[in-house]
Amino acid sequence: MKTVRRPASTLPSIPSSTGGIARLACARLRDEQVALAPILSAAGLTADDIADSKRRIAARAQIRILELAAAKLQDDCFGFRLAQGFELGEIGLLYYVMASSEQLGDALHIGGRYCAINNEGVRLRTSLEHGFGIQFEYVNIDRSSDRHHAEFWLIALVRICRALTGGRLAPTQIKLRHYRREIPLDVRSQLGCEIEFAADRDEVLFPSQIGALPVVGADLHLNKMLLQYADQALGDRASRRTSVRSRVEDQIARLLPHGKASAVEIARRLGMSRRTLARALSSEGLSFSNVLEAFRIALARRYLKEAELPISEIAWLLGYSEVSSFTHAFVRWTGDTPRAYRGSNSDG
Repeated sequence: MKTVRRPASTLPSIPSSTGGIARLACARLRDEQVALAPILSAAGLTADDIADSKRRIAARAQIRILELAAAKLQDDCFGFRLAQGFELGEIGLLYYVMASSEQLGDALHIGGRYCAINNEGVRLRTSLEHGFGIQFEYVNIDRSSDRHHAEFWLIALVRICRALTGGRLAPTQIKLRHYRREIPLDVRSQLGCEIEFAADRDEVLFPSQIGALPVVGADLHLNKMLLQYADQALGDRASRRTSVRSRVEDQIARLLPHGKASAVEIARRLGMSRRTLARALSSEGLSFSNVLEAFRIALARRYLKEAELPISEIAWLLGYSEVSSFTHAFVRWTGDTPRAYRGSNSDG
């Protein structure tokens, strides 16, 4: 009799981060004499998570901390401002391996390669399509729930480019996916250009030639040594990302809200035929339908715990054009309707 493999009920891995940005936010809250315990609890964290700088935290929890801190401090530009004052060296190994590179383009390419050391939920990618573009994409994280974390990353990327080259580089264009009516003049003047909100991507675009700019602290011997450390630090995270399942899940996360998470499309994006993809997944004991369903189940459960997310929006995020289709699927997975599941699993 053929063994039927049941899809896993949870994601194989929840993206984690070093938690450095969350700790910066908590330090700001302490400076303002705000009690941390309620905010940490709302983000699913403890005081020990923040106190232990070596402890990784869920990337999604870090995003939540910034949103909660901004609301508590009534600072609508909290992410922008938090990123303006911290020491870039606090980024750690990733920053120093970039800062010892020969050219800015090399440094940013390295940043993309080793970004998971600091945050598995964010991926950096450089592009020369319309200039020198630096895009950041969220992996297995709901981008729609975030403003301040993305804005922190934007400012940090611009600051890194300026610090590495010793000049005040001005982006030619900035795009962010979330909506904002306007930003303060001081933020706009610091960046040197306008920001297009509600855009189709998160991207900082510079003139094409900046990739060839020399890094002022270039040290090729140090860079070679630090790259070895970075390879070690990536460790299990790198191997996990290279599994076929995780590569498929990365693509599913991007395509689900657009209703395009099909085996054919994902195989095409991975540079293989549908049959080759099926064989590759089979070698890991999986099928495409198993992976897709397990991913949807885990995301559905996670989203339904967010009281502010309407069920209609959750259906869209999971690739369903109709709420009824999502409801039927969820009942088949769990035996409950989404509304009943939310009611029995609410934190209130």
